[in-house]
Amino acid sequence: MNIILFDDEWRQNLLPLSYTRPIGKFRIGILSISEKWEKHLNAKVSYKTAPYLQNAFPAILEQENLFINSRYLPDADFVEALHSLKKEEVITESDKVLAFILNKTDSLEFLADNFNFAHHRIIDSGHKFSHISKCPDLYSLNEQELIKDFKLLTHGRKSEKIHDSNILIHAENIFLEEGAQVFASSLNASSGPIYLQKDSEIMEGCMVRGGLALGEHSQLKMGTKIYGATTIGPHCKVGGEVNNSILFGYSNKAHDGFLGNSVIGEWCNLGADTNTSNLKNNYAEVRLWNYPAEKYLKIGLQFCGSIMGDHSKCGINTMFNTGTVIGVSANVFGAGYPRNFIPDFSWGGSQGFDTFSLTRCFEVASIVKKRRGLILEDVDKEILSYIFNETSKYRTWDVPGTKVL
Repeated sequence: MNIILFDDEWRQNLLPLSYTRPIGKFRIGILSISEKWEKHLNAKVSYKTAPYLQNAFPAILEQENLFINSRYLPDADFVEALHSLKKEEVITESDKVLAFILNKTDSLEFLADNFNFAHHRIIDSGHKFSHISKCPDLYSLNEQELIKDFKLLTHGRKSEKIHDSNILIHAENIFLEEGAQVFASSLNASSGPIYLQKDSEIMEGCMVRGGLALGEHSQLKMGTKIYGATTIGPHCKVGGEVNNSILFGYSNKAHDGFLGNSVIGEWCNLGADTNTSNLKNNYAEVRLWNYPAEKYLKIGLQFCGSIMGDHSKCGINTMFNTGTVIGVSANVFGAGYPRNFIPDFSWGGSQGFDTFSLTRCFEVASIVKKRRGLILEDVDKEILSYIFNETSKYRTWDVPGTKVL
């Protein structure tokens, strides 16, 4: 059956990561959420997301369509529930809609937000399915997702040979895809699996304690230290010390410095010796900026580093305080700790911010993408333009007479 992952109202709690993509494109474990569903259901997926994203991520309709809440992660119980789902039934968990089947006519109404389930039978799942409701859930659930994805991807397959120069602990939990390389490094998979995707590389002298997912064409630079359920998406370069963090892809933290309990979007760059604090000095519960509430909210966690939206950068020796949210296309530099919420399209640091114009944003994004053999499409510019206007209210310095870079 045709599958469409739909974003619900909780999408707002996943900003700034959800500003530039449907939730189904979030990476957690080894795979993105959409890739997980495609593997479990042996079918391609498309997306129902925010209207301004729909041109880049269109919903593809067929005569019958299975809609699945994109925040929910597949497992055997969920897949079994979907296989037994009938037309005019809705799977729910408490008051959250998880899945349902619609014909093409009703699907069009749902895509237009004009559909209701008045004539549908509501089925409470009776389960507490794993899902994400806030950005820190990504790194909090990453260990379990690494394990699940590792089992899913390695079933019936054999790893490429691992070079004899490495120290291996629990080698049965280490898997290399075609073209993946690792030399003269320590790989300890006793506390979690280690999975190297196609043409990835671990350079000499790295110390890796699983779980780790290293995406296609990504690199761990020499002497890198990785531990605590870390996911590095495709086309990334990572160095220094990383603990329990996720880089969605096409982002670099290529030098020394600490990144812990953090989520980094795409097309980001962390300058040399960038450090994120992931624990408050008083060991208190972390508060994190929440876009829909427009204030800092407690997240029920003691450990939280940084959440960084796409296209953001920081200069050398940047210091991020515990629980810092950096919006889309922000540029952070200078001495001292910047504020804990750095609005989208900000330029500056602890001494203050100006606005990073769309023109400059497009220039930098075009250069960065060109380095990867890609171009900044018109649809990308449309998305960034929407975000720029939508987030202007957070740039409190952005008033008449203020310098715009």
